[in-house]
Amino acid sequence: MKKIGFLSFGHWTPAEGSQTRSASDALLQSIDLAVAAEELGADGAYFRVHHFARQLASPFPLLAAVGAKTKHIEIGTGVIDMRYENPLYMAEDAGAADLIAEGRLQLGISRGSPEQVIDGWRHFGYRPAEDETEADMARRHTEVFLNVLQGEGFAEPNPTPMFPNPTGMLRLEPHSQGLRERIWWGASTNATAVWAAKLGMHLQSSTLKTDESGEPFHVQQAKQIHAYRAAWAEAGHSRDARVSVSRSIFALVDDRDRAYFGRERQSQDQIGHIDPNTRSIFGRSYAAEPERLIEELSQDEAIAAADTLLLTVPNQLGVDYNAHVIQSILTHVAPALGWR
Repeated sequence: MKKIGFLSFGHWTPAEGSQTRSASDALLQSIDLAVAAEELGADGAYFRVHHFARQLASPFPLLAAVGAKTKHIEIGTGVIDMRYENPLYMAEDAGAADLIAEGRLQLGISRGSPEQVIDGWRHFGYRPAEDETEADMARRHTEVFLNVLQGEGFAEPNPTPMFPNPTGMLRLEPHSQGLRERIWWGASTNATAVWAAKLGMHLQSSTLKTDESGEPFHVQQAKQIHAYRAAWAEAGHSRDARVSVSRSIFALVDDRDRAYFGRERQSQDQIGHIDPNTRSIFGRSYAAEPERLIEELSQDEAIAAADTLLLTVPNQLGVDYNAHVIQSILTHVAPALGWR
């Protein structure tokens, strides 16, 4: 059995053919798709966060709205770029959204990827400390965020407050019990996956990974997952680790599917550079008739090693079509692979 959800980048553009033409469209359609996915029996609604782009950006108003409109589906991010975040303010927003959703948030966070602008986090008021890289800064923000989510008091109370205080040091409010155990780290390398395991974060691994061995993408990703699980076991955490992978998967069951994604039948892994110093491998897309799709997916070692699969959706094709994409996988593919 696997949890199956969707991951939306929330693209919007007024270009011809787009059904998501404004930021308002992207947000409202994201809520509608989460509601539709829950009705179809999907397990998760996840959203990407990108700054300075015509995509979803500030996640917590959206997560809170989805939480208010749904009852059962997990609600998450994949991922929030911690270079841009004030970890204390983020903890307050996350606590509020999780309380509205009644404990269904699954927050994916990470160092982030190359952005639309140069050092965009500087415009948000953040600077790496002396002898610190931007990745170090993201991990520092993350550790502060994880600590305050524990709910322990750390701030000295005012002796003459406006309202009565509880005894002892004060914590951030609102606090959502258990949210600390539902934080995921988006890792592009094996080393950061191991680091996340030691800190008790779940693992999100996407369709992009640092190329560390030259092997096929799904093999490298599976090895990353195994390294993560080994580190989790060694750390002695009392709860179970969770691992998600994301994939672009399209079951070609009607003429619309074949028109949109028939050309993806021969998709292969690709090698590229996300910055001058990082060679990355990009995982293939899957698009085929259900019988062929089942055969191809059964050979994906990383999907087999994960407990959660996030389907990246082409959100600009509209809510109805994306619901169809999700339903096709749940109906025509998942049962044959033992995911349902």
